[in-house]
Amino acid sequence: MRRHPGRGEAGREVSRTPVASERGAEVGRRIGVGLMYGLWRPRVLGAWKVPATGPVILAVNHSHNIDGPMVMGVAPRPTHFLIKKEAFVGPLDAFLTGIGQLKVDRATADRTAITDALGVLAAGGVLGIFPEGTRGEGDFASLRAGLAYFAVRSGAPIVPVAVLGSAGRPGRLIKALPPLRSRVDVVFGDPFEAGDGSGRRTRRALDEATERIRKQLTSHLENARRLTRR
Repeated sequence: MRRHPGRGEAGREVSRTPVASERGAEVGRRIGVGLMYGLWRPRVLGAWKVPATGPVILAVNHSHNIDGPMVMGVAPRPTHFLIKKEAFVGPLDAFLTGIGQLKVDRATADRTAITDALGVLAAGGVLGIFPEGTRGEGDFASLRAGLAYFAVRSGAPIVPVAVLGSAGRPGRLIKALPPLRSRVDVVFGDPFEAGDGSGRRTRRALDEATERIRKQLTSHLENARRLTRR
C-alpha cells in the first residue's frame, strides 16, 4: 500500500489510501434507502447537520440489529461502519466488504481495522461507530475508548446519532425485527470536536476525550427523546 505523510504520532505516517470502497458504500446507502423505507417508516431529523464534505464520525446508539442499516439508508452521505467480524460469515462477508463496511475483532486491538478506519477518515469519508461496542440499552451509558481515539487521532468531528423505536415491540411476522411499517426515528445532532485543542494523544487525554464524548452523546439522546417523545 502506498503511504503518504499524515498527522501521525511522532513522525509516523498515516495511510491516505482507503481500503474501504467509497463507491461500494454509496451502493450500500442506496440499498439501505430501498430496504429501510420499504419495510419501515423512518423519520429523519437533523440530517442537514452532517458536514457535506470532509471526514466525519457518526456515533450511533445501538439497541437493535437494524440500527446500522437504518443509519446507512438515511444518512446524507455514504457511511463505512465498523462491524463485528462475526457478522462477516458466508455470503455476507463478500457483501459487507463490497459495500464498504469494515470488519473489526472486538476482542483484540485490531490493527487492521484501526488502519482501515483511519484510512476512511484520511480520505475525507464518513466512519460509523457504535461507541458502546455492542448492542445493549442504546443509552450511551458505557463507552469504549475507540471513538475517542479515532476522533482525536484524525481530528474529525463527531456527529451524534440517536436511533429510537427500533427496539420496541417485536414484529408479528419476524420476531427479530421491528413491526413492518412501524416508525423509526433517526435524529442527527450537532457536530463537535472530541479533543481539547492541545493535540495530546496520551492515555489521560483519551480518557478525558471519552468523558467529553459521553456527556455530548448522552445530552443528544435526551434531547432526541424529548423531540420525538420516545
